[in-house]
Amino acid sequence: MSSKWIALGLAAGLSAAAALPARAILPLQHWQTPNGARVYFVENHDLPMLDVSVEFPAGAGFDSPEKAGVASMTDGLLNTGADGMDENDIARRLADVGAQLGERFDTDRAGLALRTLSSAKERRQALDTLARVLRQPDFPQAVLEREKVRLIGALKESDTRPDTIASRNFYRLAYREHPYALRSAGEVETVEKITREDLIGFYRRHYTAQYAVVALIGDVTRAEAEAIAVELTRGLPEAAGAEPLLPAVGELPAGATRMIGHQASQAHILIGAPGISRGDPDYFPLYVGNHILGGGGFVSRITEEVRQKRGLAYSAYSYFSPLSREGPFVIGMQTRRDQAGQALEVARSTLADFVRDGPTAQELTAARQNIIGGFPLRIDSNRKIHEYLALIGFYRLPLTYLEDFVKNVERVTVADIRDAFKRRVNPERMVTVVVGGEEEAKP
Repeated sequence: MSSKWIALGLAAGLSAAAALPARAILPLQHWQTPNGARVYFVENHDLPMLDVSVEFPAGAGFDSPEKAGVASMTDGLLNTGADGMDENDIARRLADVGAQLGERFDTDRAGLALRTLSSAKERRQALDTLARVLRQPDFPQAVLEREKVRLIGALKESDTRPDTIASRNFYRLAYREHPYALRSAGEVETVEKITREDLIGFYRRHYTAQYAVVALIGDVTRAEAEAIAVELTRGLPEAAGAEPLLPAVGELPAGATRMIGHQASQAHILIGAPGISRGDPDYFPLYVGNHILGGGGFVSRITEEVRQKRGLAYSAYSYFSPLSREGPFVIGMQTRRDQAGQALEVARSTLADFVRDGPTAQELTAARQNIIGGFPLRIDSNRKIHEYLALIGFYRLPLTYLEDFVKNVERVTVADIRDAFKRRVNPERMVTVVVGGEEEAKP
C-alpha cells in the first residue's frame, strides 16, 4: 500500500478512520529478530525505494557530566571508517548506487538511517555498507582529533550567541543533576577529554542487537525485510546487562529566574519546567491544550496576547517535548530589550489564566479541526512514515498509534485539558531565563 493512498484514505474520512481495523489504513508489521532486535515494517511498492534505520538507546542523555559529547561523537564517527573502509570508501560505495546514509541522534536515541533503491544490486551494496558500519566501526584516531578541533571551534562560537546561552541555562536550571541538563554536543572542556577508548566503550555498551530498533518502509516483501533486519543487527556487540535506562526526573522544588546580560538587541526568553514522557496518559489533553496555548501559531493565546495585541515579540510559542523521561515544557519568545519585562509578565499571566480556566469550547473546536485537518500531511511520504515507525518502535508506543491519533484528538474535552494542565503545569514552579536582561551572569 503506497504512502499516497494511506494519506488520501485518512484525508477522505478521518473521523471514520478511528473505527477501522488498524491495518486497514497503515499496514504496520512488527516482530523481533532471533537476537532480540525489534522490527517495524510497512510494505510499500509505490516507489522503487527502501528507507531503513537502526536506532539504539544511545542519545545524549546517556552521557556523563565528565565526558559530555561522547554519545554524539560516537554516532557521528560511525560512518568515518569501518571494516577496512575509510570514510571516502564508505561515501563512494554509497554514491555508486545512489544511496544516502545519515546519522540519527537526539536526547534519547542514536543510530543510522539509509535510503536506497530497492533493486537487488543497489540495495545489496547499500545495505552491506550500512551493516559493516554498524557492526565494525573503527573510530579512526585521526578523524576523532579532526572532529574534536572542529567541534570545539563550533562550541566556542555558539557560546557567544544569546539563543545558546538561554538554552544552556534553561536546561541546567530545569534539570539540574539529571543528564537532560547536559548539552548534546558537549562542552569545550569535556570534548577535549574524549578518547577513542571512550567511543569504543560507549559503542559496546549501547549499540547492541538486544536494544536495537529497526524501522523499514519501502519496496520489499516481509521475507526480504526479515532478512534485512537480521543482517543489519548480526554481529553487533553482546549486551553486558540490562538495557540502559535514564534516571527519573525530579520535580522542581521552586521556581527560579536568571537574568543574563548580553549585547544583543533582542532579549531571548525561555520559561518552562520538566513536562511529560512518551506514552504519558495526559499526552493528548496536553498536546491539544498546548495547541491552543502556544503551539497553534497565530491562533494561539500566547501569540495573540504577546504579539497581536501588544506587539511585544515577533515570535512567541510553547511546546511539550516528550522523551523517555519527562521532556521539557517550554514557552519561548524574543523581544526588544526594553520590552522584556512586559513580555515576560504577559506570558506568565497568559499561562496562569490558561492553567486556571482552560480553553473555551470554541477554542477547542478550532484546535481539533486544525490538528485533524493537518494530520494527513504528517504521513504523506515514505520518509515521514519512516520517522513515525522509528518513533513508535523506540518508545514502544501502540502499533495503532497513527490510526488512533485522530480518535484521541477528537475525544479530548475542555475538562480534560483543564484537569491535565492543573495537575501537570505549575506556573509557580517554573524556571525563567532572560538573556538580554539587566543583570550579568555567566552562561
